[in-house]
Amino acid sequence: VQLQASGGGLVQPGGSLRLSCAASGRTFSSSNAMGWFRQAPGKEREFVAAIRRSIGITYYADSVKGRFTISRDNAKNTVYLQMNSLKAEDTAVYYCCAARTSYSTTYYSTGGYDYWGQGTQVTVSS
Repeated sequence: VQLQASGGGLVQPGGSLRLSCAASGRTFSSSNAMGWFRQAPGKEREFVAAIRRSIGITYYADSVKGRFTISRDNAKNTVYLQMNSLKAEDTAVYYCCAARTSYSTTYYSTGGYDYWGQGTQVTVSS
């Protein structure tokens, strides 16, 4: 069971980054949803976005709606987070995760996920 996040880095305000999360075949096939959370220093981990693996329904935090897009490539067992119009307040460690449940109400909290990746740092600064 593995989730490997990548794609973080330093970007200027207004810039873009694309995060990737590669899942092992077992993790991906046993999961109904994949998600992204983030955690800034001194703050709790917060929900960013999630996607239903099979049917592609997406869920977003209000703070990123219209700027971030979550997508998946089932053939590659990979989930992406395209982040545009980045702001300083988007600076955080971003974690990908996977959920076995199909109850979408749980996708907004960390407790709804069964597997977690190691995180990738995103820094938005001029």
